[in-house]
Amino acid sequence: MSRFFAGSDSDSDSSSEEEVIQRPAGPTIFTFSDDEEEVKRVVRSAKQKRYEELNNIIKQIRNFKKIKDMSSMLNSFEDLQKAFVKAAPVIAKEESGQTPRFFIRCLVEMEDFINETWDDKDFRKNMSKNNSKSLASMRQKLRKYLKDFEDDIAKFRENPDQPDDDEEEDKNEPKEDSDDEPPLKNQFIKAPVIKETKQDSDSESDEWPSDSESSSESSEDEGKYTSMRERFLKKTKEDDEEKEKRKEEKRKERKDKEIRKLKRQAEEEDEEGWEKVKYGISLPSEKPKMFAKDAEIDLNLVIKKLGEIIAARGKKRTDRREQIELLHELQAISDRHKLGPAIHVKIKFAIISSIFDYNPKVSDAMKHEHWTKLLERMNEMLDILLSNPNLIVAESILEDNESLEEPPFKIRGCVLTSVERLDDEFTKLLKECDPHSNEYVERLKDESRVSAIIDKTMKYLEKTNIPSELCRIYLRKIEHVYYKFDPRVLQQKAGELSKDIFTSLQEMDKLCKFIYAKDNTDRLRTRAILSHIYHHALHDNWFQARDLVLMSHLQETIQHSDPSTQILYNRMMAHLGLCAFRHANIKDAHNCLVDLMMTGKPKELLAQGLLPQRQHERSKEQEKIEKQRQMPFHMHINLELLECVYLVSAMLIEIPYMAAHEFDARRRMISKTFYQQLRSSERQSLVGPPESMREHVVAAAKAMRNGNWSGCNNFIINEKMNAKVWDLFYQADAVRSMLTKLIKEESLRTYLFTYSHVYDSISMATLASMFEMAKSVVHSIISKMIINEELMASLDDPTQTVVMHRSEPSRLQSLALQLADKINNFVDSNERILETKQGNFFLRGSNQGNFRGDRQNYRGGNNQNWDRQRRDHRKDNY
Repeated sequence: MSRFFAGSDSDSDSSSEEEVIQRPAGPTIFTFSDDEEEVKRVVRSAKQKRYEELNNIIKQIRNFKKIKDMSSMLNSFEDLQKAFVKAAPVIAKEESGQTPRFFIRCLVEMEDFINETWDDKDFRKNMSKNNSKSLASMRQKLRKYLKDFEDDIAKFRENPDQPDDDEEEDKNEPKEDSDDEPPLKNQFIKAPVIKETKQDSDSESDEWPSDSESSSESSEDEGKYTSMRERFLKKTKEDDEEKEKRKEEKRKERKDKEIRKLKRQAEEEDEEGWEKVKYGISLPSEKPKMFAKDAEIDLNLVIKKLGEIIAARGKKRTDRREQIELLHELQAISDRHKLGPAIHVKIKFAIISSIFDYNPKVSDAMKHEHWTKLLERMNEMLDILLSNPNLIVAESILEDNESLEEPPFKIRGCVLTSVERLDDEFTKLLKECDPHSNEYVERLKDESRVSAIIDKTMKYLEKTNIPSELCRIYLRKIEHVYYKFDPRVLQQKAGELSKDIFTSLQEMDKLCKFIYAKDNTDRLRTRAILSHIYHHALHDNWFQARDLVLMSHLQETIQHSDPSTQILYNRMMAHLGLCAFRHANIKDAHNCLVDLMMTGKPKELLAQGLLPQRQHERSKEQEKIEKQRQMPFHMHINLELLECVYLVSAMLIEIPYMAAHEFDARRRMISKTFYQQLRSSERQSLVGPPESMREHVVAAAKAMRNGNWSGCNNFIINEKMNAKVWDLFYQADAVRSMLTKLIKEESLRTYLFTYSHVYDSISMATLASMFEMAKSVVHSIISKMIINEELMASLDDPTQTVVMHRSEPSRLQSLALQLADKINNFVDSNERILETKQGNFFLRGSNQGNFRGDRQNYRGGNNQNWDRQRRDHRKDNY
């Protein structure tokens, strides 16, 4: 026994020594203690490690998404990018470069979440500075990152419900899933472990009968592998078809379980009455109760509750919508308990203020639902004030001095300010709508409701009889009346209606005269005068409108007014010009419109739109301010009508003047715009038939210059021009007949100016038949021309002829005179240049100043006499 043990010991010692020396790379034998055997060990592939890292980060991102923690979500997204870079080699090897579907799902979810959060402006306003900054940064980074996965994302969005195809997920999850907790997608489940000993492997095989990697197989293959690493990384070979079937069955089971669970949750939520979660905060299913069940609701309790709600106004994190709902609920409670009209008015004031405060941006229009509530509350409040004369509402009343229990009731507030804000909001609503849509028509229907509210406010303020407030509300009423045409005014003028009917003209007279007498501010009076003139001009009261303009002297001081008043002045001048044109006062019409049309920017001057500008000419702030000043579409003046009236007026003035001063070298332009249109047409080598309004006027001007009145009339009055311009007038036939009469008269004058040097005498009967006018009218026109020294002729009454004196120079003589004047100017300029050179180089001394003085005396006195003598000599020769 001892010998046996001694021999074995020596053999083992020698063998161990030989192994250490001769075989250093041999397999190492591990021994495990009892404690180490209890620890279960898992060996994972590189794909499992990388995918598990990605899934853990995705889980973090989803958790941060639920609580809206943008800062942490941004950090996790950056970690996700780094982890995907590490996993890229594994994906390229295992998945053939195809991006895992669970990763694409995460990116799509993030994109949808960030877009939804970014569009929710109310939530973004309430975010902290750090979260807001992180959201913007993450949105930018995600956009850039998603460009690399555009194709994968497009495929995913085509079929988003398809489960994520992940072999590792199917391989590592347990076979039996509980019905209560279905496995999460893309989450790796702890794999079964392999122990070292045979007994442990047997117990493991009993415990996991369906596992593909059983410990019995590992023990059988123990002799095939020289190292522990190879044995642990050994993969079992299964039949591919069975594996695919098993995966498909698991996928279907998992999907069915998820659907059943979601249905069950939805039914439970419906039964319990749960509400959706907003902004990561669970909202209660019921609104908070206003008062306790056993509370005795009286006036003081309601006033206290109203103070609590109002105190939250303007604070950060205050939900404005909820505040409006609470005030409406408080109003309903006070109505049920009949607490008196004073508390009703006070609550309505609070509701109106809350609705105005709902929109944080002053430039934006409010939503339609709030606009409807605002109109309703304003009507209700004014009805209560009109039906209760004991109610006194004023800004001068302090909150401590309010009396809500006993009459006379005193409430702090200002009805006029609320109505003015309401009117401004109505204008914003109209500006925000597309003027050519049905929505604009629907919004415009509210104009009658706004006017009714202004009328009620006028009645209420007339009881208080404060002149300054009455002037303000009267001006608001004027601004809703002055641009509206009332056909009853013209019918009353024509005697078709009785004088007792109260028309808009009489209403404007009443309101404006009150403001003229009582207003202490120049602005209200100025706007009232401008509106009054506009209304007179709109209804063809030319003389009243003209006298009011001349007496007010507004044209001298209007440049010092605010922009909105200047816009109203421009609108008034435009309609004054149209009124003068309808009354055949062509010169007055031209003078009224020339300042608007010569600038080339009537659209901007009338606040009917912005012309495109260069980048540096108008900043964004300036453009925003100018857009706020624009007039609503239904108040616009037709610019094509305005331009046509201006050009026709200019034609009727300019063409006879051009014919009378054809050879005058110093002829001035009356209308620069019309002159440019005429010259541009003359420069064209080929002129076709007119199409646009301007081309029609230019063609008519050319016909008038030749004395062809019928051609001129046909170019101005035809179907196309009627549809574009003349049918827009109220009495279009009267305007057309007036225009034909003016064209005949001015064509006659132009004909006489152009062809007077051809005739020795001409019969007035011939002129009357040529221009289809009465002889008396022809006699009157020629007499005026002779009196004004425009035509050198005389009338022979017995023969009814016009005898020409032929005192005007011929065409050749006129051209010779022009040439002589030009040569004279040329000689004078040469003399001045010579004087300058002689003074600089030759006249340096004491006599320099005297010599220049003599030259100036000569040019100032004697030269003028010489010019006069030369002119008289030329006239004698002619």
